[in-house]
Amino acid sequence: MVPAQGPDGASTAVGEAAQEAVRRIVRDLTRRADPGRVRRDVAFLADRPRSRTRAPEAMLRAEAHVAAELAAAGWRTRRQPFDVRWRPGSTDRGGHRALPREFRIHPRLTGANLLAEPPAGVRGPTVVVGAHLDTVEASPGADDNASGVAALLEAARLLGGMPGPPGVTLLVSDMEELGLVGARFAARWLRRHRQVAAMICLESVGYYTAEPGSQRMPAGFERAFPRAAADVRSAGLRGDFTLVVHRRSTRAAAGLWRAAATATRPALPCVTLCDPRPQGPPGALAGLAVPPLAHLDRSDHAAFWNTGTPALMLTDTANFRNPHYHLPTDTPDTLDHRSLTAVAVATAATVTVLTSGVPAP
Repeated sequence: MVPAQGPDGASTAVGEAAQEAVRRIVRDLTRRADPGRVRRDVAFLADRPRSRTRAPEAMLRAEAHVAAELAAAGWRTRRQPFDVRWRPGSTDRGGHRALPREFRIHPRLTGANLLAEPPAGVRGPTVVVGAHLDTVEASPGADDNASGVAALLEAARLLGGMPGPPGVTLLVSDMEELGLVGARFAARWLRRHRQVAAMICLESVGYYTAEPGSQRMPAGFERAFPRAAADVRSAGLRGDFTLVVHRRSTRAAAGLWRAAATATRPALPCVTLCDPRPQGPPGALAGLAVPPLAHLDRSDHAAFWNTGTPALMLTDTANFRNPHYHLPTDTPDTLDHRSLTAVAVATAATVTVLTSGVPAP
């Protein structure tokens, strides 16, 4: 596909130096990546629903697995509990539905995120890679979001095996399905205690199909984002790509991820979409007023956007492609684990270039 453009006409294509660095890193990471390992992570996490409020034992089991895998990969992991009161959010009931989800005020929520850093800690700017661990009621959540957590774990292994791990922080968040609750806590904590250069959110990244017409677009999408919509239509509305949602502040990161995905073998198709809103609360308010924009806020990256932190989201577009979204049928056998592994490779390569000083426009 041609490089997608933002509303101001700027391309997400990257410079030749960055492209060559990406290709070299992707080749190395691909040799070490293991789709079987990714498959096993998804199978372990997605054998039952997991929720701090509805299935707490399953959530603790999944949390222990993630912490053990991160430790084995050489990361220093801490558990960060949170206790929040009167928090606006949503329900975590199952069901194949998009926006609007049922609004709710939560009187009190007690949960915990996992935060992982290299053994020597992080000094200077850091890139945060995040994925949420919880599911909705009654869904094992293979795509939403065991796929994102499995990609994060594989990226952690790949980054941990490189000489001198770059400035990277890994975030496995809680209560995304209740309204980005864990991510909101983490975004504020990281803003106070770390210098966050960018956040990459892995949200439902495992469902791919080459069947023509399998990809749908929300109402108003083609009018709001004509270039991205044209890319999808020109490929026959096939749901075989990863969508990269970014803002102007993360255009370079989106271009790097696209270059890395293209360098995987086989290449992973990619469509980039530039959200035109500003950072911080004004952007969130605009999303409430314009439904096509609200769809771009449906994961943890939005919590970082709302604190003014640059962020982007990687997704297979969830219910606009996956018929098992938020249902008991969202099981590991429905995922494409080889493409999911390519997502992990592209993410690890992007993070490495972003933290290595290689120039990217």
